[in-house]
Amino acid sequence: MTVSEPTLEQLAHPCARYLAATRPGFLGMTAAGAILGIACAYAAGVSVDAASAVVTVVFALVVHAAANVLNDYHDARNGSDAANLDRQFPYTGGSRLIQNGVLDEDAMARYGYALLASVIPAGLWLSWHSNGVLLLVGVAGLLIAWAYSAPPFALMCRGLGEFAVGAGWLLVVIGADLVQRGALAALPFAAGLGFALHVMVVLLVNEFPDIAADTRAGKRNLVVRLGPARARALPPVLYGVAYCWLVVMVVRGELPVQALLALFALVPATRAVRALWRDAARPAALVPAIVGAITAALLHAALLALGLTLAGWSS
Repeated sequence: MTVSEPTLEQLAHPCARYLAATRPGFLGMTAAGAILGIACAYAAGVSVDAASAVVTVVFALVVHAAANVLNDYHDARNGSDAANLDRQFPYTGGSRLIQNGVLDEDAMARYGYALLASVIPAGLWLSWHSNGVLLLVGVAGLLIAWAYSAPPFALMCRGLGEFAVGAGWLLVVIGADLVQRGALAALPFAAGLGFALHVMVVLLVNEFPDIAADTRAGKRNLVVRLGPARARALPPVLYGVAYCWLVVMVVRGELPVQALLALFALVPATRAVRALWRDAARPAALVPAIVGAITAALLHAALLALGLTLAGWSS
């Protein structure tokens, strides 16, 4: 199914434009991570506070939205989105709002930084109700959201963006658990690492169709550095680590046996790897690999959260 790129006529209402700028189709990844963190706390016997849980999910989404908007702004500035002829919209090549004249660069920059600033009061409120350590987790998350795209760090251009994204989504899980538990714990790290590796795979697979434009723009991400033939080996390695980690954590008793439900996410993960291995050098054929990677990440988080919830019920 072909999805048309946004135009000013389609997004005549300002609210529609600014919603589209956040790339809402990708925000589910952050909601899944936050819910996984809340499930970690529940599995440990914590009574979940509904109000703080909702605030956690909402403002985690706002941070992700801000990162998406700022990424669009900086990819417009470096020229990679404008030069991206092989993009597979809506998955790669950005929101296309700047390139299609829906919003200008200045408006995107103002919006992105406004979204980041809006998170600060919520972070302070959650820290007051939970633990001051949450401030450090929140500041780290905001820095990653900004530094991924923005100079002077521009981690996406230095072969560090993939690791930053993995760290960011691990922080989502740890932070959501911390809000409920009121202290740092090993369980959200045990549960969140595999999910973070899945999110890294999503980013890696999305980089394949954009390799020509990213190369011209000087974005030296891992796919550009390694080339498609070698970079296609990274997703199966990351998946292998994620699922070995899951099994080891269950065997060691760090995760409940119900967490093994997440092994079912190997089905879309395997499909994504097969599609990528076959079509790594063919941008137009990569949508199944992208969809498979996204599905695997969401399913892994959902099934792991379900397993943790079942463990909490039975304890």
